[in-house]
Amino acid sequence: MKIGILTSGGDCPGLNAVIRGAVLKGIKVHGQEFVGFRDGWRGVVEGDIMDLPRQSVRGISKQGGTILGTSRTNPFEGNGGPGVIKAHMDRLGIDAIIAIGGEGTLAAAQRLTDAGLKIVGVPKTVDNDLDATDYTFGFDTAVQIATEAIDRLRTTGESHHRCMIAEVMGRHVGWIALHSGMATGAHAILIPEQKTSLEQIATWVNEAHERGRAPLVVVAEGFVPDHQDSAHSERGLDAFGRPRLGGIGEQLAPLIEEMTGIETRATVLGHIQRGGVPSAFDRVLATRLGMAAVDSVVESRWGTMVSLNGTEIEHVPFAEALGNLKTVPQHRYDEAAVLFG
Repeated sequence: MKIGILTSGGDCPGLNAVIRGAVLKGIKVHGQEFVGFRDGWRGVVEGDIMDLPRQSVRGISKQGGTILGTSRTNPFEGNGGPGVIKAHMDRLGIDAIIAIGGEGTLAAAQRLTDAGLKIVGVPKTVDNDLDATDYTFGFDTAVQIATEAIDRLRTTGESHHRCMIAEVMGRHVGWIALHSGMATGAHAILIPEQKTSLEQIATWVNEAHERGRAPLVVVAEGFVPDHQDSAHSERGLDAFGRPRLGGIGEQLAPLIEEMTGIETRATVLGHIQRGGVPSAFDRVLATRLGMAAVDSVVESRWGTMVSLNGTEIEHVPFAEALGNLKTVPQHRYDEAAVLFG
């Protein structure tokens, strides 16, 4: 059997470990052959592939990014569609596809599976927002990177007696903000699940300042203050029609400074959270998911993705995985909010 692998959407640490896990198990246990589609769905739509023999994945689990390249190509736009993709698969002798990606990637995979293509998925999102899996690889690394960066912001904030705002990733959910904010002792954590007033934010900042602290605010990019209707976005839409977020920290900084009289600076961590080597946790999780994806192919579990339930890897339908976002529950936010101010 010949299997094609693709990585689509935003990159994150651990993608190469998935590829390695799949290729090694497929070759060693099942005698399968692997190719990689270059640059996500673009490679699938154009039939652009590279061979993935065993030596091609040697030592890549510790590398960030993806050796296959990625893009935010929509496989149904332009010259795409299930008919075109099926023709390329037949021409290249590819029997099945392992699609590694987030919500947009897996939603496209579900549509293509419904059209008759043989696809299984591996969930990938630094936001950790996919339902039906406890954790996604990349999240642990992103939290660690954010934590280190925020620790550095704190020292310069204390030196200048400033309020520092750290904007982290989190389109619809605030897991990165919650974890990195708790780890760094933030005086306020602002997440998409919780509409918070500027007055409340200013109160937390003032309380910290009155105790002689340099206030630290961690905000997810998708946070919506209670005076706004939608997340801050000024960069248009991506290939899947979703707003490109970013900049809420810079928007909040002058408002907090005006309300508190405390000099305030904002830093957007952005793509730094996606880069660099994956943590040990993410390397192990990604490897296990890659190996399990091969099992999905062998067992013809088309239209499913592999997921982590506790410490066990399971197989769940795309529809179940994509039905709901895994948001931060109220009790987790309330737990952290005890430490605010």
